[in-house]
Amino acid sequence: MDEPLTRTLISQTQLDRPRGRLLYRTVLVLTVAGFTVVFLGPLYWLVTGGLKSTAEVIQNPPTLFPAELHPDTYATAWRQLGMGRLLFNTLYYAFGALALQLLFDVAAAYALSKLRPVLGNLILGMMLATLMIPAAVLIVPQYLTVLDLPLLHVNLVNTPWAIWLPTVANAFNIFLLKRFFDSIPEDLMAAAAIDGASPFRALCSIVLPMSRPILGVVSIFAVVNVWKDFLWPMLVQPDPANQTLNIGIKSLSMGVPQNVIIAALAIASVPTVVFFLIFQRNIMSGLTSGGLKG
Repeated sequence: MDEPLTRTLISQTQLDRPRGRLLYRTVLVLTVAGFTVVFLGPLYWLVTGGLKSTAEVIQNPPTLFPAELHPDTYATAWRQLGMGRLLFNTLYYAFGALALQLLFDVAAAYALSKLRPVLGNLILGMMLATLMIPAAVLIVPQYLTVLDLPLLHVNLVNTPWAIWLPTVANAFNIFLLKRFFDSIPEDLMAAAAIDGASPFRALCSIVLPMSRPILGVVSIFAVVNVWKDFLWPMLVQPDPANQTLNIGIKSLSMGVPQNVIIAALAIASVPTVVFFLIFQRNIMSGLTSGGLKG
């Protein structure tokens, strides 16, 4: 009998035994159940918190299930906190940042990977070195920059550019894109050059169609980073009409019942969860794509 080609932590011989099979299934069920509670527990608590009454939300010890459902709390949160306007602002900032990141980060990664400029490795190393700098350290210089943009002397506070520009040069996304572009065979690029394709034509016709998985990963990172940010939008968007979900909920929560605030937070988390579920396959396929078979 041939040996199995796939190696696992538990051999097939052990799985064929009743005791080994029982132990394996028990450990598997407990592990899956534990991870499910850890990851879905906070979401469940968030959704059910918006369905409880104010008294039930603040009572101690807390209740696992709502004693009485109050679905109208979500409608109250949507109306009282102006969730529609806040949601539109956040989507506008998030997808604007996504468009700029895809435009400039793809161009930078393509240049470093395929065009190979002089001192390209040094430039990439300096980009990656910026990942070692804590984000809090950059808050003050970034704010002074958007307050008086160098050379142009334009104040970007209360404009979308104050959120978009700091997200454009993302060293981590450039590194991910370059790593994927490096895996594209040079034979394809050489064949395109022989056929008369310019570097830009090769990017549009060869590189980008083959890079959909990693572009999906970069898109998820770009949208979620803007969506969850709190401190920077609070500094550069003081006008209530331009605020994001996180800032708007915080600034409008004074005097609002706690269950209404929880319902608003649950509404704010829905788009990112849906966005992740739609593109979840791209995460692993993009991050694990390190080579292409000929």
